[in-house]
Amino acid sequence: MADIRNNFAGIKSPNPFWLASAPPTDKEYNVVRAYEAGWGGVVWKTLGEDGPPVVNVNGPRYGAIYGGDRRLLGLNNIELITDRPLQLNLQEIKRVKKSWPDRALIVSLMVPCEEDAWKTILPVVEETEADGIELNFGCPHGMSERGMGAAVGQVPEYIEMVTRWCKQTTSMPVIVKLTPNISDIRRPAEAAKSGGADAVSLINTINSITSVNLDTFSPEPSVDGKGSHGGYCGPAVKPIALSMVSEIARNEDTRGLPISGIGGITTWRDAAEFLALGAGNVQVCTAAMTYGFKIIDELTDGLNNWMDEAGHKTLDDVISRAVPNVTDWQYLNLNYIAKAVIDQDACIKCGRCYIACEDTSHQAITHMFDGERHFEIIDEECVGCNLCVSVCPVENCITMEPMAAGSVDPRTGKKVDPEYANWTQHVNNPSSPNFQSEPAE
Repeated sequence: MADIRNNFAGIKSPNPFWLASAPPTDKEYNVVRAYEAGWGGVVWKTLGEDGPPVVNVNGPRYGAIYGGDRRLLGLNNIELITDRPLQLNLQEIKRVKKSWPDRALIVSLMVPCEEDAWKTILPVVEETEADGIELNFGCPHGMSERGMGAAVGQVPEYIEMVTRWCKQTTSMPVIVKLTPNISDIRRPAEAAKSGGADAVSLINTINSITSVNLDTFSPEPSVDGKGSHGGYCGPAVKPIALSMVSEIARNEDTRGLPISGIGGITTWRDAAEFLALGAGNVQVCTAAMTYGFKIIDELTDGLNNWMDEAGHKTLDDVISRAVPNVTDWQYLNLNYIAKAVIDQDACIKCGRCYIACEDTSHQAITHMFDGERHFEIIDEECVGCNLCVSVCPVENCITMEPMAAGSVDPRTGKKVDPEYANWTQHVNNPSSPNFQSEPAE
């Protein structure tokens, strides 16, 4: 069986699945249940300074986005950091770590952007013998209005400054949690590395309003008739998270910086995709809140089975394997051509591919043949956009088939050269032997 033991920035755990800092990690009871279920680690729900208590709303805290089958696609939450006393949290953290020495236990922290505040809380956290700290520079609501969370994470200079304070004060590994609410994720990651961070984690939640109640005209979740922007998470944010993780992994200035991947991870396949794009481990929240802690069985078994079947012996065989294949658009091979093919035996003749192509794409699908309902690709019109594949309700009924090198594209009359990858050398260079300004004979 594949070995999925994890060593992330020197922090060891029996598997790469950690619970992210959130309600599932708010107290000893939850964390112990998670460990008993088999989770490799947890990031304890964010602690604040020992001062006036944090007060959360007592009405609804979540707004939901559903798929057509009421499958939960995304959550918007307006919950703040822990509202439990600092000392109580510290006592529980110390007790849990002593009882579960083989599991990773990271403490998430958020205090005012003042050196004294950070240098005050770090020693008391270190006394718990936790494995590391995560600096919460990502929360987009409530705390950001107080100059914390995303208010820090959106300013690279602040990230570097606070990270440096922490590295000077503690011997624990420092993980910097980044906000996605920024134009270029590479800049805050570079700042974290410059400040001495041992790793980064991302993404935190996306600033959002998920819906409006059209009876009361209040954003959801509504608290006594009023709503607020909150943090969006769940399966719907996965594509954004994957892109941001890959940007840091392939950025020359942050290459080699350990990344803890977060954002919509629900299945083992989601986790494998994050690992392949450069994450050293993954953190899960919404899936656990939706299905409970026992989903860890599916996550670990699924990852193990896939690695066995694929011949991957350790996580190192998977981590960053996809990064070299992520490139900028300008480097894509414009000589590569693929056409859609419909499996007539699998086709249920619903017509969704035809409608999508006819109304919004390239009119490359027939819908009638000899007076009967029949769908077929018109190669001369197909540009290989694969919209038909995306809208087809039958898996693998429509597939994209590459055209063989040397064949002639019926749409353009030009020869296909899918093997010529570095098109930038010839696409605008008439002297190149691969340049074709005229249709092939």
